[in-house]
Amino acid sequence: MRSRRLEYSESTRHALVDSAVDLFTKRGYAATSLDEVAKRSRVTKGALYHHFSGKQALFEAAFDAVESAVMTELAEIVVGPGNPWDRAMKGIQQYIKICLDPSYQRIVIHEAPVVMGWERWREAEDHFSFGLVRASIQSLVDAGEMPELPVEVTARLLFGSLTAGAMVIARADDPKKAGAEVSTTIIKMLEHLRGDRGTDSASGSTQRGGRH
Repeated sequence: MRSRRLEYSESTRHALVDSAVDLFTKRGYAATSLDEVAKRSRVTKGALYHHFSGKQALFEAAFDAVESAVMTELAEIVVGPGNPWDRAMKGIQQYIKICLDPSYQRIVIHEAPVVMGWERWREAEDHFSFGLVRASIQSLVDAGEMPELPVEVTARLLFGSLTAGAMVIARADDPKKAGAEVSTTIIKMLEHLRGDRGTDSASGSTQRGGRH
């Protein structure tokens, strides 16, 4: 059985991370103090330091929490049931919506490259996001929805486009308009790669669809 002490410790950590996500979203990294996070979580500063070595460690935990929630949400779409092409398109559209979320914009896109450093941020993004993009491309190729291009290279290029699109949205004066433009552009690019395969699929042809 789980001890009460362990459950309390985990509950404290979750409260600290939730408070950090909220404060980093509203105020940014520089304007958020550990005293504020501890006070909001109703714990002592000593309890905070029991879980996190400092402000950057707490920020990285907040970053992980936001990214984990996003990837769980997207995975249900991208690797769920249904036609691979439809899943991929819904995944892209949902990701664009996520890019409009204040916590994702502020913590993952704006603050993380500065706080964590560009290389570490890229590695973290790769850890959370790239596998899902690669799995989506692999499904499209296996189903005959995409030409047999190198999956790794194609996934890297799409991943780069999505990352760049997220930054465009975060920096735009009109994020919703930018999001619509990013979504349309990326989908058009994939439709161009798809070529006439969409017509084959729509007509019920199984010539390409059953290949693995």
